[in-house]
Amino acid sequence: MPELRFLIVDDFSTMRRIVRNLLKEIGHADADEAEDGVAALHKLRNGKFDFVVSDINMPNMNGFELLTQIKSDDKLKHIPVLMVTAEARKEDIIAAAQGGAAGYIVKPFTKATLEEKLANIFKKMGW
Repeated sequence: MPELRFLIVDDFSTMRRIVRNLLKEIGHADADEAEDGVAALHKLRNGKFDFVVSDINMPNMNGFELLTQIKSDDKLKHIPVLMVTAEARKEDIIAAAQGGAAGYIVKPFTKATLEEKLANIFKKMGW
């Protein structure tokens, strides 16, 4: 598999660092960070990314709004988005799926859980 470039979106720097470290342990060392959907969208439109891991609850532009923006942009809509949520609320899970998210994961999660989620998404993408 080619080296994938990840964008980690979360308003808590600690959470971004945790996700970044887990990705690195799994073998994905190429990652950038954004503190909300606005910053993420700017980076996505001005850089090259293969995968987005985004929190749902963020100020300025939340994860669902970011997902909508990504999926409605012809240059970005191919990028899989893994949604991260603190509560596994059924309506959030449904909204993520309807919005075109590649999957969702509930905080706190382990390296094994993240690895399994990513593997499933990669398989779906044919990577």
